[in-house]
Amino acid sequence: MFKAKIYTPSKNVMQSGRAKTQKWVLEYISDSARNPENLMGWTQSGDTLQQIKLNFDDLESAESYAQEKGLLYTIMPAHDRKVKPRNYADNFKYIETTSK
Repeated sequence: MFKAKIYTPSKNVMQSGRAKTQKWVLEYISDSARNPENLMGWTQSGDTLQQIKLNFDDLESAESYAQEKGLLYTIMPAHDRKVKPRNYADNFKYIETTSK
């Protein structure tokens, strides 16, 4: 029986856009360990399902796909965006610190 996890990817920290964070991703969980390959030193694995990531528009379609294929799946909670309200003037605010 294959295992999978369903999640929404987090935002790329190198870019400001959030384009790929609205999709749901189904990713297979591997049972085999990854080991360094003897000749080149690259990481090798006997499981090719690690390379598969399926994108879905909503959680329901990802769940129905997993149930249809007979996968044991885990749903990871979606990342909530936390917006801290800020003013430009707060950058120049004087905050007195007392040292003892």
